Amino acid sequence: MVLKDQGNLERARRFFKRALAIDELAYGTNHPEVAMDISNLGFLMKDQGQLERARGYFGRALEINEAAFGPEHPNVAGIVNSLGIVLKDQGDLASAEAHFKRALQIFRKFLGEKHRSTLAVKNNLAAL
Repeated sequence: MVLKDQGNLERARRFFKRALAIDELAYGTNHPEVAMDISNLGFLMKDQGQLERARGYFGRALEINEAAFGPEHPNVAGIVNSLGIVLKDQGDLASAEAHFKRALQIFRKFLGEKHRSTLAVKNNLAAL
């Protein structure tokens, strides 16, 4: 993430792809560690304005985490929120709102009203 934050996006992409390949070999293609790598690629694609690719990465990460943790888990909610952001950026406001509301419900249930993740999703809804 440091490379991405420093703006070295191409090097970050190579690093994230390498981490994904290593984790897929170590854990298989449907493990939460793999979902984290895929999600990192989603954030990178979003930052590069490649929203459709970001949406695909986040969608795959969501599938993995829902299978691993169930549909109502904070790890799922984080990706649902990220998908909501991409959908908002693509102009699909109704779908973005549905994703934000789902993430908010999960975060409220597991983390409470004052947790930073809950507050971040509330902010996303308000900005929508």
